[in-house]
Amino acid sequence: MGRDNIEEYSRGYALLKAIAGFWHNNIFYRKVIVVGRENINPDHHLIFAPNHQNALMDALAVLFTHRGQPVFLARADIFRNKTIAEILYFLKILPVYRIRDGFSSLKENDEIFKKTVDVLRNKNGLVILPEGDHAGYRRLRQLKKGICRIAFQADEASGFEMKIKIIPVGLEFTNYQRFRQVLTVVYGKAVEVDEYHELYRKNPEVAHNQLRERLSGEMKMLMVHIDSKEDYEAIDELRSLVNGPYSDDVRFPKLFRDRMLIDKLNNLKITNTELYRKICSLSLNVKQKAGELKIDYPLLRKNRHPLGWLIAGIFGLIASLPVFIYGTIFTLVFLGIPNSQIPKIRDKQFHSSIKYGISVGLALVFIPVFLIAFLLIFSPFWLGLILFLALPVSGLFAVNYIHYLKRITGGFRIRKYLRRNDSEYMKLKSDHDELIKQIGKLA
Repeated sequence: MGRDNIEEYSRGYALLKAIAGFWHNNIFYRKVIVVGRENINPDHHLIFAPNHQNALMDALAVLFTHRGQPVFLARADIFRNKTIAEILYFLKILPVYRIRDGFSSLKENDEIFKKTVDVLRNKNGLVILPEGDHAGYRRLRQLKKGICRIAFQADEASGFEMKIKIIPVGLEFTNYQRFRQVLTVVYGKAVEVDEYHELYRKNPEVAHNQLRERLSGEMKMLMVHIDSKEDYEAIDELRSLVNGPYSDDVRFPKLFRDRMLIDKLNNLKITNTELYRKICSLSLNVKQKAGELKIDYPLLRKNRHPLGWLIAGIFGLIASLPVFIYGTIFTLVFLGIPNSQIPKIRDKQFHSSIKYGISVGLALVFIPVFLIAFLLIFSPFWLGLILFLALPVSGLFAVNYIHYLKRITGGFRIRKYLRRNDSEYMKLKSDHDELIKQIGKLA
């Protein structure tokens, strides 16, 4: 599988996608919530347009929540090494050349464009990240015109018979870097490119701009978009403070709750600036003080931390310690090794991509090794098989074990603050409760 036949079905790619997709959707993320799959018609000629905030994980979010073998466009500089280029072509990624790659290299885009037409004709689905590059902010930036040019030119090359549609996609990660977070993918209703055909024939540039603005508006409705740069940190933190308990809600995903919250704040900024400023100030105060006192928001939401419950939690941790110890075999290999490479990566938005890439690579190597070793070491064979299957389960348990341990120690810490009538904690709790109260009053 190379560039010349990248649009063709690949069995090897299908196998790799199945394995890597299982790891992505069930191991790396604790939950992947998908909304709007009904908007994807496999019989249509589709271009997918997701927001771009989390490096390679944005492309994988679309790949592993969408059937088939879509083709991706990426910047050309990563194709410079021939071996890497062959791997990227196998992974169904095509290069896009820019002026910074050299003016003469722009001619290569003619061949790339021909392949995108082949991809669209074959109904694979073409994935273009229209912001161009990634940025770690929950905000949609100015879209590049490239996606509109490709859509119009591909349609024109087919005599305007393909009727290309662009599917806006909203992506939301509860945390960009951490393991076992929640990913939400929202597929919006298709934008019909042929609605702009007449305008394109008269004035291509105006058609590009109008389609781009339309697509930008559609994408913003499917994602968390914090327009304010001045109050970005405060508003972003409010999402966790207020909607944190709904992170795993499938029926009404947190993404939509966050959008409602942001809309309310935007309206409040106009109607009651004083209250808006107070809420933003409280948000930042709570974030700072909670960090200083090492108090997580789930603990701060509780009014009581019964001693009996905390002691019972300790006994539960002690009783399950053997499972935790067994699970550390899994976490040390598949989490420890990837995490050890993170200090070498300056761009934080690449951290999860590196973690995922290394962990799935280790899985492809070590899981068969573990299976063989367990079957050879333990007898009868079914005992080895059971212990092997228990390894990833106990590994994920070990991850949750650490979180639960932090909750228990946090509960004891709060009891200590209460016993001492600690003024800093009392102020934190008061600010938190006032913040929740004010948010609850917003219409």
